[in-house]
Amino acid sequence: MDIARKTELIVRMAQPCPDDDVWPAHEEWSSSVDRRATMRRQDQLPEGATSLERSGISVDDPFSGRHPTSHERLTGLPWNASYHDGPAPWDVGRPQPAIVRVAAEGGFTGTVLDAGCGTGENALHVASLGSSVVGVDVAETALAIAREKADDRGIEVEFAAADALQLERLRRGFETVLDCGLFHTFDPDERPGYVASLASVTEHDGTLYVLCFSEEGPDTGPHPVTQEELRAAFDLSNGWNVAAVKPDRILTRFHDDGAPAWFATIKRI
Repeated sequence: MDIARKTELIVRMAQPCPDDDVWPAHEEWSSSVDRRATMRRQDQLPEGATSLERSGISVDDPFSGRHPTSHERLTGLPWNASYHDGPAPWDVGRPQPAIVRVAAEGGFTGTVLDAGCGTGENALHVASLGSSVVGVDVAETALAIAREKADDRGIEVEFAAADALQLERLRRGFETVLDCGLFHTFDPDERPGYVASLASVTEHDGTLYVLCFSEEGPDTGPHPVTQEELRAAFDLSNGWNVAAVKPDRILTRFHDDGAPAWFATIKRI
């Protein structure tokens, strides 16, 4: 992203980014989520409708009984709102190259869980290669899109609504678990609960792959994570062994060549 583009984004973004040190692309990302979440035609709404009502979300319980994540508290909107009126910033319409690479190397074995699957591109790709895949998300709109894709492509994937912080409710175990773009959305105080949730469904000696935004390099994505933070979250004391953390990229709708990322291979012990 060149200087002129960054300057343009700074000028036109309606929502300031909460962190003064992040790139303007983060402001476009947050503003894009908020704009799509609230875009509804005025003639379809009662006078005085709130932004949540404009998104078709219950004002009484916008988070469907869940405790909202830090990202949801920041925006004031549930994840489901990100999929209204167009693709979410992270929804690029194809699997992430890192996932395609690992799948080609035979890295997905046994039954696979895609935690925070969104509209299902990664889960669908892995399943197309013969794996049994379950994709879970809290965003019902994203799940509906994922199921439609599966039907259109003739690929068998189970897509289910589930809270990533309470995966034990699935009452199932998985040999391989994928987190593509979810870990970095949790604040440090939320990570222990999320890591414990992952541990509850990852079989011993199973593999967890985490693809998350990195803080290294220009044009970082929102909520970047350091390698030290990633390793600290998954350590021997809570039943994990970080086998490798390597630089990678995450494709988004706001990064021409992807955003800097970490790709971690983590074993459940």
